[in-house]
Amino acid sequence: MPGRESELAPPAEHIRDSYKAAGRLAGKRALITGGDSGIGRAVALHFAREGADVAIVYLPEESDDGQEAIRLIKAEGVRAIAIEGDLRDPEFCREAVERTVAAFSGLDILVPNAGIQKVAKDLTEISNADWNWHFDVNMHSIFYLSRAAMPHLGAGSSIISCTSVNGFLGDEDLVAYSSTKGAISGFTRALAQQVAGRGIRINQVAPGPIWTPIQPASWGRVDPTSMPEMGKDTPMGRIGQPSEVGPAFVYLASEDGSYITGQTIHVNGGMIVNG
Repeated sequence: MPGRESELAPPAEHIRDSYKAAGRLAGKRALITGGDSGIGRAVALHFAREGADVAIVYLPEESDDGQEAIRLIKAEGVRAIAIEGDLRDPEFCREAVERTVAAFSGLDILVPNAGIQKVAKDLTEISNADWNWHFDVNMHSIFYLSRAAMPHLGAGSSIISCTSVNGFLGDEDLVAYSSTKGAISGFTRALAQQVAGRGIRINQVAPGPIWTPIQPASWGRVDPTSMPEMGKDTPMGRIGQPSEVGPAFVYLASEDGSYITGQTIHVNGGMIVNG
């Protein structure tokens, strides 16, 4: 957990060849957690193509994914740095922010995207350690990172979290995961109100089923035969690609989203949610 991009089969699409940049993030400096794979890598590549310098955070044991992501980001003609560490540690979160600021002389966009999910068919199967693991990675790290980043953010800056359709609809087999994603929504809305007067925008993207390493690392361990069926219960009848999520983050980070804060963009293949 949370899974390896290099082992994902078939491979995911992180950015379409047809995606045309318009310099929406030129001169911006971004920090993206979980940027080595999945949605995080997609966001990093879209940001880079739009002109932003990008720092990505990932686990040391996933350095191969991380280095490949750095290669792809640099290929877009921007600066990129890799930061390895464990986001459950508040001191590491502070260090990740400070290293980004030092490398790029500032910070404009924070994307606390990293997350884990573990399937449990019954509440009694969720151990104290697993419950705390979900909250430490998925929720607490967002608080640590946002708190560390806030002194460096100014008017026009933004924080964009990655929640989930499960934070709105729930999932009977993902009680712990769904709980953390619901908590992210509350944090997003409250912080957005707190800093709106400073011109800092706080938003979130709520993906549905997306083909990323977290899927086989969680659902695939329980039932490998479920992988080809993922996403078929959505109105669009298929799983989404990370390349279909990345542009939503670009929109919220750019001037195109300048009058949007405390909000959610749902990228879920047509699933109906409230909020």
